[in-house]
Amino acid sequence: MAGKQGERTRRRLSTGERREQLLSVGARLFSESPYDEVWIEQVAEIAGVSRGLLYHYFPTKRDFFAAVVERESGRMLAMTAAVPGIPVREQLAAGLDTYLEYVSAHAHGYRAFHRADAAGDQSVRKVYQRALAAQERQILAALAADPEFGVQAEGRPDLSLAVRGWLAFTTAVCLEWLRGSDLSREQVRDLCARALLGVLRP
Repeated sequence: MAGKQGERTRRRLSTGERREQLLSVGARLFSESPYDEVWIEQVAEIAGVSRGLLYHYFPTKRDFFAAVVERESGRMLAMTAAVPGIPVREQLAAGLDTYLEYVSAHAHGYRAFHRADAAGDQSVRKVYQRALAAQERQILAALAADPEFGVQAEGRPDLSLAVRGWLAFTTAVCLEWLRGSDLSREQVRDLCARALLGVLRP
């Protein structure tokens, strides 16, 4: 009898594990519904915790959504980080493969991240915009250090805007792909790679 009771006892989650659980639930809900239609009570119910516990981790809904966005931003920055010493052209296909694998495996988080720009809350939108700016800086730094594209980058005042446009293009392609596009991951990868190389041509 004691053994059965022990089997029914749930393992207490650590602070980090609980926070990750809540953010995963939030990512799913925010990916499926606009910001204003997601309620904290839903998150608590799905996660099986009290509202009080959720508010202990995230004092407001704004804080909670901002944390969802920041988590996905960190993941995407890690996915798009360049490997020093390897030319951008050589890294491009492999980097996009890794990125698309992430998009596919974390579709809820990816959608939630890109819903942030449409959120009515200006502070949440600022978190999203800072995340995109960090991605842009990371790509520009990789291009500047590249033996092929570095010289071109110095004389391209339009390059920052071009990279920003490429990020928007890649986002739109990925979101459409997640909706059920007929394109394979390899086709999406090649499409995005050609688009960036096209942008980089002087």
